[in-house]
Amino acid sequence: MHRFVIMRNGELETYTQWEDIPQVFEHVIEFAPTMPEPPHTEQQHQEMGQWNTRLQELVKRERDYASSNKNR
Repeated sequence: MHRFVIMRNGELETYTQWEDIPQVFEHVIEFAPTMPEPPHTEQQHQEMGQWNTRLQELVKRERDYASSNKNR
């Protein structure tokens, strides 16, 4: 099972589905997608290939949050 932990409003929140992670949060705490056991299907390879891009997207959301709040 995937495990994604973020900090939002000063609280840690854990998600098991990528789609459930909110757009706005303060920090990425843990990013642990589950990889299926080999051998992998083509579909599994495509999904696994998306995780780096998804992590980069979360980092961008984190930076965007920090940028929008640095003068507060």
